[in-house]
Amino acid sequence: MPALPAPDYPADVRARLEADAKEVIARYPGARSALLPLLHLVQAEEGFVSRTGIRFCAELLGLTTAEVTAVSTFYTMYRRRDGGDYQVGVCTNTLCAVMGGDAIFEELTEHLDVGNGETTADGKVTLEHIECNAACDFAPVVMVNWEFFDNQTPESARQLVDDLRAGRTVEPTRGAPLCTFRQTARMLAGFPDERPGAVEATGGAGPASLIGLRLAKGEAAPARGTDHVVAPRTTTDGPAADGPAGDPGSTAEEGE
Repeated sequence: MPALPAPDYPADVRARLEADAKEVIARYPGARSALLPLLHLVQAEEGFVSRTGIRFCAELLGLTTAEVTAVSTFYTMYRRRDGGDYQVGVCTNTLCAVMGGDAIFEELTEHLDVGNGETTADGKVTLEHIECNAACDFAPVVMVNWEFFDNQTPESARQLVDDLRAGRTVEPTRGAPLCTFRQTARMLAGFPDERPGAVEATGGAGPASLIGLRLAKGEAAPARGTDHVVAPRTTTDGPAADGPAGDPGSTAEEGE
């Protein structure tokens, strides 16, 4: 067991973190509600949630270190030990797995010579399983520091980690430009992304995710004619208005 209590931050680091933490805490009606962003804040400082970071959060929020530890070990976005500049998460949940996620993870495990949750010797990449990236229509999906890399293959994923380790520019499929894990953690703590053009580059859902919404609004699906348009719902207490012949809202008589 490590010696207790946990060591404190150096005075200059402590002062800087306290100023940031007070800004975060002021956003909440109750101080303890700021725990999650404060855990991201200390993770941005050290690359993981250390015993010192846990003590810092507990002191500022009037909690016990046991309470802070219980939260920090519950959520998988908080690291328990230091890791790489780039956290590469391969979705191996059902759809991504059958579409190639398992093959991607196996390829990266062998290529990087690391296991789940382990970091390459150069400190660049930490590899991990991700249960779901909420992007099933782009399966298989890989995330780097929570930015999307859609429709991956073992070959493209291997090239991706090689580029990350070599320091080459890597562009996510959608969303903001890639940054380091610690920079990402600071943004998750609630501080703005100050890189020029980064906020403007942040996009919404991809086209594949929005097809259902477009159909519900009565718009044509991409690369299809109007015979595939679903009539928009106009009431909440009865069936939708009949749509064009051949669509799911059509009656049997219309199709005869």
